[in-house]
Amino acid sequence: MSLDGVVEAPEQWGFQYFTNELNEIIADGIAKADATLLGPATYHHFANIWPSQGDSVPMAKFLNETPKFVISDKPNTVGELEWKPVTLLRGTLNEEITKLKKQSGNNIQVPGSPRLVRSLLAEGLLDELSLSICPVVVGHGLRLFDDFAKQANLKVIRSQVFDNGLISVTYQPIYGDKTSEKLDFPEAASAQQ
Repeated sequence: MSLDGVVEAPEQWGFQYFTNELNEIIADGIAKADATLLGPATYHHFANIWPSQGDSVPMAKFLNETPKFVISDKPNTVGELEWKPVTLLRGTLNEEITKLKKQSGNNIQVPGSPRLVRSLLAEGLLDELSLSICPVVVGHGLRLFDDFAKQANLKVIRSQVFDNGLISVTYQPIYGDKTSEKLDFPEAASAQQ
């Protein structure tokens, strides 16, 4: 994400900040996960990018092989889900995530999907929020917290500043009077950005 919160089109302004160290942090995160949760727009965007990437790209291998859960408040408009393995979740966000959390498994990654991340945070369903903040002001584009209408308190649980100015930070939301606890998801446990 950019310093001004833009998450749209990072390939145009953010990839220059990726380092081997950041790739190691990302690889560590996906090693702890065994599923992804995506909104429909991100799912279709990723379906056009990642299947053509080779297994030598760790994120491609993870996304191509890992079970994907797609959730939408309008499931009948999601379209064809050809990038497998995939399951369309048809209930409400709270119902579906609660069901997933009751199943055993590792973490669930939520790569991209800013609207979904906002909804998970607003509903008290996000366990961790990991961000890579690039030292660039983009000025325009979709922002991670666009239309977020309530206050959310977060606690820093990990952070690192790289020589190129990029900040890698992981937050744990504080819901009510307590910090969220890591819960088991179905093939996952901690929803991360």
